[in-house]
Amino acid sequence: MSSTNIYSQLGKMASLRSGSGVQVVTPSEDHTFLLDEEALQKLLLRPDVKDRPVVLLSVAGAYRKGKSFLLDFFLRYLDHTYNNGDGGGEWLGTEDEALKGFPWLGGSERHTTGIHLWSQPFKATTSSGEKVVILLMDTQGTFDSNSTVKDNATVFALSTMLSSVLIYNLSQNIEEDDLQHLQLFTEYGRVALDETGGKPFQRLQFLVRDWSFAYDHPYGPVGGEQLLKKRLLVRDTQHEELQKVRQDIARCFEEVTCFLLPHPGLKVSTDPHFIGKLSDIDPEFKSCLKKLVPMLLAPENLVPKQIGGQKVKARDLLNYFKSYVDVFNSEELPNPMTILQATAEANNTSASSEARNVYETLMDEICGGTKPYLPQQVLEQEHHKCLNKALHSFDSKKKMGGEEMATKFKQLLVKDLEDLFDQLKAHNESKNMYRMFSTPAVFAALFLCGYLLSVLGDTFRVQTLVAIGQAVTIGAAVMLGVWIYTRMTGNLREVGIQLDDIANKIRSFQWPGGRQCGGPRRHHNTLCFPFCAGGAGPLPPPSARSAAAAAACSMPFSIHAWYVGFISWKTHTILITSLTKVSPMTLLYCL
Repeated sequence: MSSTNIYSQLGKMASLRSGSGVQVVTPSEDHTFLLDEEALQKLLLRPDVKDRPVVLLSVAGAYRKGKSFLLDFFLRYLDHTYNNGDGGGEWLGTEDEALKGFPWLGGSERHTTGIHLWSQPFKATTSSGEKVVILLMDTQGTFDSNSTVKDNATVFALSTMLSSVLIYNLSQNIEEDDLQHLQLFTEYGRVALDETGGKPFQRLQFLVRDWSFAYDHPYGPVGGEQLLKKRLLVRDTQHEELQKVRQDIARCFEEVTCFLLPHPGLKVSTDPHFIGKLSDIDPEFKSCLKKLVPMLLAPENLVPKQIGGQKVKARDLLNYFKSYVDVFNSEELPNPMTILQATAEANNTSASSEARNVYETLMDEICGGTKPYLPQQVLEQEHHKCLNKALHSFDSKKKMGGEEMATKFKQLLVKDLEDLFDQLKAHNESKNMYRMFSTPAVFAALFLCGYLLSVLGDTFRVQTLVAIGQAVTIGAAVMLGVWIYTRMTGNLREVGIQLDDIANKIRSFQWPGGRQCGGPRRHHNTLCFPFCAGGAGPLPPPSARSAAAAAACSMPFSIHAWYVGFISWKTHTILITSLTKVSPMTLLYCL
C-alpha cells in the first residue's frame, strides 16, 4: 500500500475515533424516558449545522439483530464520502481494520438502550445542490426481557416519527407479526394523515438479515422488491384484519422498499473475539453492503426530513424531540391524536421561532447594539413594520393543527414580540443623553439651591434658612453620590431606581395654578421662572419692564425650579432681591 493510502486510512480511523454514540434518550426504572436536552443542544445547535435541513437515518427492530453493527458500516461510508471528500474508492476499509463507531457486542443479551445519535454530524450537499446535515440514530431493540410494551412502542415510534429514513431491521424473513408490530407503531401516522392530507412518514426500508432463500429471491434490492410485493399484496381472500395491516403501512409511508442481506459468516455470529475485521466477514455480505449503503446515503439518494410539508432544520429537530418525549412520558401510551397535537405544537413553535428571528434581525439593524438613540415615535413606527414582517413570516409557513392552533400561537408570538419590544425600548432609552443626565442634574441643582439658601440665611442671620439649606445640600450630595455608585457598580439597583423616581417627581412637581416646577415658560422668545407669571395670564413684553426685571425673569429656570419647593413664598422676595439686585417694586411687578 502506498504512503498516501496509508495516511488516508489513518486519517479516516482518527476521524471516526474522535466521535462516539451519544445517548439522548434514556429509559428509567419507572419505564419513562429521560431526554438529555443539553447533549442534543450541543449536537443540533452547532453554528455550522443548526440551519441545515436534517437527513436522519435510524435503524429499529428486535434486539440482538445487528443494528449497531450495521450502523458502523454506514459511519465508514459517511466518513469516507463526506469527511474525506472521496465519493468512490474502497470505503469499506482494509481487511484487517477493526470496526469502530457505535458500540456493539456479540451474545444473547441486549447492549444498546434508549436512543443514541452519533456525536459528529456529517455535512453534505445533495445532488440538487442543497446543503444538509446527516445524523445516524441507533435504538434499543424491541421485545427484550426488560422492556414493557409501552417501552417498545415508545422507542420504535420515536425513531419512526423523527427519522427521514427508517430501516426496519428483520431477521431471515418478513413475518406477519413483523407487519403487525409495524402497524401498531405507525398507527399514529395514520391519524396524522387524516389531519394533514399527506403521508406522515417518508421512507421505510425493510432490511431482511441472514436471508437464506436466495434461490427464491436473490440478495439485494431486486429480490427484496419481489419479496416485499408478495408480503404486502392485498388479496380479496385475506381476512379484513390482514388487509388493514397492509393498507395502513402503505398509507403511512411515501416510499417502501426492501433489501435482502445474506448472513455475514459463521465467525461473526459465533466467535466471541470478533472485532469487525473485514477478513472475518463473508465476501457475499460485503458485496451486498457495497450496494445497500450508497442506496441510502449517496448524495443523490439523501432524503431530508419533512413534517407537514416543511423541511426540518437541525435546530427545529430539538423541539420535536422535546415534544414527543414529553407526550410519551404520560401515564398511558398516548393516543394518535395526542401525538398529532405534539407534532402540531412543535411545528407551530418552529414557525414562531423563525418569525421571532426575523423580528430580532430587523430591529437589531434599527436600534440594536451601538446604533444611536431613536425618538420613541420613530421607534414605535419601526416596531410595527418589523412586527408585520415577522407575522407575515409566521403566516407563510405551513403549519399543522388547524387554524385554531395557528391563531393561538400567533397571539403568543405577538405577546412575545411586544415583550421583546419593551426591552428594546429600555435599551434605546438608555442611549438618551437627556434622560441619562437628568437625575444627577436634579440633585446637583438641589445641592446648589441648598448652598445658596444657606448663604442667604447666613447673610440675613436667619438660622432656619441656614438649617434648611444645609439639610438640602447634604441630602442632595448623599443622593447624588449614591446614584453615581449604583450606576458605576451595578449594586443597589433598587435604590438607584427609587432615586430616579424622586428626581422625576421633583421635575414634574405641579403648582396649584397648574404650572410644572421644572417646566420653563416660553414667552416672546424668553424663558421665565414659572412663578414670574404667577400662574395666571401672559407676561408683558420685556420692553414694558426694567432691564433688571427682564434679567430676573430670563434667568435659567433650573435654579428656581429646584429651590422653590423648599422655601416659603416670603423667601422668594429675599432670594431674588439678593440675586438680581433689583428693587422690591420691580420684583413685585414680576410676581
